[in-house]
Amino acid sequence: MIQRLKIELSDNFPILHLAVLWPGSYCDSKECCYPNTGKPASDFGIHGLWPNYNDGSYPSNCDPQSQFDPSKILDLTSRIQKEWPSLACPSSDNLDFWSHEWVKHGTCSMSDLDQHDYFAAALNLKEQINLMQVLEKSGIHPNGEVYDLGSIKDAIKEGTDYTPWIECNRDESGNSQLYQVYMCVDTSGSNLIECPVFPHGKCNSSIEFPSF
Repeated sequence: MIQRLKIELSDNFPILHLAVLWPGSYCDSKECCYPNTGKPASDFGIHGLWPNYNDGSYPSNCDPQSQFDPSKILDLTSRIQKEWPSLACPSSDNLDFWSHEWVKHGTCSMSDLDQHDYFAAALNLKEQINLMQVLEKSGIHPNGEVYDLGSIKDAIKEGTDYTPWIECNRDESGNSQLYQVYMCVDTSGSNLIECPVFPHGKCNSSIEFPSF
């Protein structure tokens, strides 16, 4: 059960955005390559856990001296390979992707989360939210059908108690489709909160949920 937490936010209170990506929408809009471990499961994958400010700006590359060290997350290896795959080409072992996320974003959360805690927090949040189950419970499936954007948001709000932000992209035919879902998290990386501000972007009122 996700704990509901109320926090008073000041103008510069940092929050975290958990961004999860639908691989079907990534791969039908650009060239994609599966990681060396093979095709990921038909599920949302973690894109990142990103510190943000209440005014919509965000810090990045906060400590260039703190490099990604795979030895610090050895106990998370099987989970992170499954839940945080890279779809960029050429195929890889995902290490460059995780390194990028840590150096650009994770280093800005070090006052609360060390490297192990940062990756563990993202994995635990994704597991808690269980977005695919939430959507399918409301009859929303990755089958190439078109769904009402409001219905998708309502399903996620009902399943998590918190308002999501939906990012769309377009497939090769120009159809608007479900690309990424953002949820806001407190700086401990443990609790969902209501987003004080959403990223910029726009979806059509009806969007496709492509298969993968």
